[in-house]
Amino acid sequence: MLRNFLNGLRKNTIESFTGKNVLWHFLAIVLTYIIVTSGFDWFYFESTRNVFLQQLTLLPAIIGFFVPIAIPTIIYIFGKLRKNTRNIIASLGVAQAGLIGYLISIVYKTFTGRTQPEFLTHISTMDISRDFNFGFLQHGIFWGWPSSHTAVAFAMSFALVMLYPNNKKVKFLALLYAFYIGIGISISIHWFSDFVAGAIIGALVGIVVGKNFLEVPKQGFGKLLQKPPDLC
Repeated sequence: MLRNFLNGLRKNTIESFTGKNVLWHFLAIVLTYIIVTSGFDWFYFESTRNVFLQQLTLLPAIIGFFVPIAIPTIIYIFGKLRKNTRNIIASLGVAQAGLIGYLISIVYKTFTGRTQPEFLTHISTMDISRDFNFGFLQHGIFWGWPSSHTAVAFAMSFALVMLYPNNKKVKFLALLYAFYIGIGISISIHWFSDFVAGAIIGALVGIVVGKNFLEVPKQGFGKLLQKPPDLC
């Protein structure tokens, strides 16, 4: 199963950059350019400089580290306890989506080097939302464009939407979580355009991975998954 997971990881990562999927990356870049150059990033930043609001949205930055691990783990344990192979496969799909979303966002950050907004302070009076340091590792891989928190949240959420197409509760909670993380991050440690780009890239990854995990026989899992998994 681990071998199949790794094979799928490579295949789905490549597919996220092939064919029409490239257009979604282009869309993320174009929208970022429009949001940044129009001044909306800075306007959004100044409009949300409220200590209470920022403290309230600090939680997404924290849980964004733990939930991506917890969700697939819970689905996996649930599947093991109920001896439901379909849910076990689904847990691998969700985990893979999150991992690919994270890796892609890290690659972009490596070359864009965007300066992050000040958190809980507003010392600078200059618009720093336009500061990109293009090159290789000019500003690390943990800050900048796009938002890794958002990319991972949307990747896992859209994978869940694809893997549980008949479960309205899962769809609602998954999308609610994704937007909660994304909006929260855009008010705290990222610019609004970081959130937008992360959401687009993450959604793309989630759809690609979810779609391929629904076609498990074609990926070498044999007949372990004959229909979309459910949580019941």
